[in-house]
Amino acid sequence: MRHDHQGFTLIEIAIVLVIIGLLLGGVLKGQELITGARVRNLIAQQDGIKAAFFAFQDRYRAFPGDYAAASANINCGGGCADGNGNGRIDNGSAGSSHEEILAWSHLASAGFLNGSYVATAGTASAAEGNTPKNPYGAFVELVYDGVYGTGTSGSPGAAKHNLKTGNQVPVEIMAEVDRKIDDGKPYSGAFQFSLYASGGSGGPAAANCVDSASPPNWKVSGSETNCGGVSLF
Repeated sequence: MRHDHQGFTLIEIAIVLVIIGLLLGGVLKGQELITGARVRNLIAQQDGIKAAFFAFQDRYRAFPGDYAAASANINCGGGCADGNGNGRIDNGSAGSSHEEILAWSHLASAGFLNGSYVATAGTASAAEGNTPKNPYGAFVELVYDGVYGTGTSGSPGAAKHNLKTGNQVPVEIMAEVDRKIDDGKPYSGAFQFSLYASGGSGGPAAANCVDSASPPNWKVSGSETNCGGVSLF
């Protein structure tokens, strides 16, 4: 009995390889587009809030959250809570109000920020309705402290006004944001790594987000999904 065995021709194999290549190329291009969109979204949020911050300062000659005459000059619907007017957006330390929470109601009620955020002098933590979130569902923060770069506290020598992206951001997104708007390094420049943990969620671990090179780089090889950054003013 005769059996004929017929294999694939070179042309058929080439066609299959071309199709596989096109499929892989499409997947990789799709991932690249998604990453690019997320990077642009995060940058746009940072830019929008910074623009609102400076516009508020220009109009009222004070910082949002710290503004001591907010109740008299801004219509917050149920009444605006005043800051202490000391020239810093305090985070509740030394008995101050949580001005980093009040800042959002001041900005939104003054018309500089989209959304509706409500906070009172007694509001002590970020929550739905008083603080905006980043694209990954973590709260952002506008504050005067030193929780950026290698810092973990608001010591006078290190503290600055800054805008934190919030955590839960993939490290590759942080790295790309840094490359696009600053020097690409997590511990230098105007955009840096931050340990800030928003809304009671677990904060980023520096060892998972930043490598041990000299100078350090964003640790994109680790694929960490819980990182965060900060824009310094």
